[in-house]
Amino acid sequence: MLDLKSKPFYLNDSDINWVNTTLNSMTEEEKIAQLFCLITYTDDENYLKYLAGILKVGGVMTRTMSLDELCNTVTRLQTNAKIPMLISANLEAGLNQACYTGTRVGCEMGIAATNDAHYATELGSIIGEEASALGINWSFAPIIDIDYNFRNPITNTRTFGSNPKTVAEFGKAYVEEVQKYGIAASIKHFPGDGVDERDQHLLASVNTMSTDEWDKTYGVAYKTSIDAGAKTVMVGHIMQPAYSKLLNPTLKDEDVLPGLIAKELLNGLLREKLGFDGLIVTDSSTMAGIGTVMPREKAVPLTIAAGCDMFLFTKNLEEDMAFMTAGVKNGVITKERLDEAVTRILALKASLKLHEKSNIPNKEKAMEIVGCAEHRKIEREVADNSITLVKEEKGVLPISKEKYKRVLVYKKEGGKSAFGGGAAQGACDSFVEKLKNNGFDVTVFVPDGGWEGMAKPVKEMTDNYDLIIYLVSMATKSNQTIVRIEWAEPMGADVPVYMHTIPTIAISLENPYHLIDMPRVKTYINTYGGTDAILDSLLDKLLGKSEFTGVSPVDAFCGKWDTRL
Repeated sequence: MLDLKSKPFYLNDSDINWVNTTLNSMTEEEKIAQLFCLITYTDDENYLKYLAGILKVGGVMTRTMSLDELCNTVTRLQTNAKIPMLISANLEAGLNQACYTGTRVGCEMGIAATNDAHYATELGSIIGEEASALGINWSFAPIIDIDYNFRNPITNTRTFGSNPKTVAEFGKAYVEEVQKYGIAASIKHFPGDGVDERDQHLLASVNTMSTDEWDKTYGVAYKTSIDAGAKTVMVGHIMQPAYSKLLNPTLKDEDVLPGLIAKELLNGLLREKLGFDGLIVTDSSTMAGIGTVMPREKAVPLTIAAGCDMFLFTKNLEEDMAFMTAGVKNGVITKERLDEAVTRILALKASLKLHEKSNIPNKEKAMEIVGCAEHRKIEREVADNSITLVKEEKGVLPISKEKYKRVLVYKKEGGKSAFGGGAAQGACDSFVEKLKNNGFDVTVFVPDGGWEGMAKPVKEMTDNYDLIIYLVSMATKSNQTIVRIEWAEPMGADVPVYMHTIPTIAISLENPYHLIDMPRVKTYINTYGGTDAILDSLLDKLLGKSEFTGVSPVDAFCGKWDTRL
């Protein structure tokens, strides 16, 4: 029997009666449908009626939309749902990841770089206010992964950094605050990303820590948020062999499974050792990690049988629902396990009081709250307090048009972040315009195409430019194996080689680890994003109008001795 009156649901007798009455009124087909949290990129009425009214799924995650579209989406889902729905979004950096006009408070690493947990509370507060105004009731955040491996192409600025104490403290602050607004937090990605350098979107990655190491790091982060009342945990396509083998000594290497299908991790570690009694949701089932270890027909029902309560997304809707249904029919998912999972789903909804309110957003009220001036003020504060001067050559800063009139800019750009929290496309161009508007003569570098013996003489560079600025905007994104600078042809035409004769500043708008590829640059800055608020603050600091106060939440020197030169 589940104790629904205790942490994290804290249901009263009326809530519990609704859960039990609803469960007992459901058909087996309806129970299976509740296990699914699907996705929508659109407010198309027919599609949403199909999800809510015909399939009767338990929840839907929204991708980024306009405010009107998002209000329409939530209204159509909740209006057509027999049982109120969980409406989720990836709210890691702000409401901008769900609504175009939402506030991007700051990515988690930017929040951590302020060195003030107050801003993690502000992140949770702003997300809570804006999300609840739009009818969103489930945040797939905070990320409490620990960014130990600078080569990991996914965790990066989405984390609170590499210090477990900071991750635990800031994660707790987010959880406690966002849940005050009727938004369930989902701490992720259990059993912990950031150790492996590989992407769990592409394979089942590995957390290689010993059990003692895990307890002191990821264990502390998870236990802190669980004790703080986190209602849900998202489990990843990540293996933790040390704990799997400790909890099940019969396992061979080939039997070790990623968290979302590892019974010993879900029950022995998460439920029993860490004391979590809330809802467990899988990470996206469309990621390749689960498919690299077993056939999908087997994996889909095994997620629930092993201990997850909800199944996130589908690769093929009809097929995956058929796989899940077959798992119930053939006993892979027992009737008891099905009822337990659905009970937790209903209990989460009851804990958010979805059964007692309309759940329909008020568009006019939402327009007053989402992206409001008060929230934008905090966004600017985070930008100002987070930008980090990692290393500095004496005498280069501050810059001015009198000191460095002629500026050569090298732009190094990657694709737009798939997670919606990174720099806007065109951030480098925007910053170039800001330099021009402040009186600098700016030239953007274009490779000549010459080979050996044909490069411009050094004197031509020194005669024409007073300052070189490298602008690097390369965000992490799904299905990416590495985030590294690729230098231009011919022969690394834009590699920093003039820094010995021309003052040079390197600025990373995203990945904090680019010193690995430009180790001897003597002035290097991390901004953790490329929004207008960040770019304006960056310029103020370069011009000497504002001090650099950010503290790096990670080793920006990547453990290399030459990056400190």
